[in-house]
Amino acid sequence: QVHLVESGGGLVQAGGSLRLSCIVSGLTSSAETMGWFRQAPGKEREFVAAISYITNYSDSVKGRFAISRDVARNTVYLQMNSLKPEDAAVYYCAARRGASARREASEYDYWGQGTQVTVSS
Repeated sequence: QVHLVESGGGLVQAGGSLRLSCIVSGLTSSAETMGWFRQAPGKEREFVAAISYITNYSDSVKGRFAISRDVARNTVYLQMNSLKPEDAAVYYCAARRGASARREASEYDYWGQGTQVTVSS
C-alpha cells in the first residue's frame, strides 16, 4: 500500500523559513506527480506546488516556496521562505498517477496525514 509521511512543520515567525519533507513508500512509478496542498481552519484544501518533469506553483507562493525531490531517497521537499501569517495551515503531501502536475486536489490519489505550520506575526 502507498504511504506518504510528512514532517518538518512547526512554529515560525513571519518572514522566516521552514522546510517540509515527505517520505513516500509503495509507489514505484516513474510517471508520478508529487504535490503539496494546504488547508486552514474553515477553508478548502488549496494547491501549493507540484512537481513532475516541471514544477507548478500557486500564485500566492510563487517566488517564496520551492518544491524539489530526491528520487533516490523517495522524498519530496517544500522549502518555504518569507512566510506570512496567511501561510499557516496543515500542509499535506500528495501523489497522483501520471506526469501531469495538476492543481486540483481531486486529481491526486494518495495523501499523507498532514503537518501543521504556524506562522506568528
